[in-house]
Amino acid sequence: MGRLGMVLTAAAAIAAAGCQSQNDVLNDDEAMATQTALRRAQFEMGCQQATGSILSRNLLQPAMWRGLERAEYTVGVSGCDKKAVYVVVCQIGSPSCFAADSRGGQALPP
Repeated sequence: MGRLGMVLTAAAAIAAAGCQSQNDVLNDDEAMATQTALRRAQFEMGCQQATGSILSRNLLQPAMWRGLERAEYTVGVSGCDKKAVYVVVCQIGSPSCFAADSRGGQALPP
């Protein structure tokens, strides 16, 4: 294989290693999203025993001019006879996530 062939092969390998499937990207931030919702719920519910689970998740299309890739998770949290649902948005490749109450500040009935 000539020099050009080796360069092209190396470039293709590097490009393939950098590509992640949507599932991989969502899996990377899932634990952080759950933890973000859980911390907020534990504070709001006054319940340190609360636990959280992912109800849904998807990738958001970047805003036209901003280009920030984000993942959105819906996280259900329950504990101490209370339940809440949070929508968590995480910026891909960043440790920053934000948990918003999906019910406008209303806790769901047990």
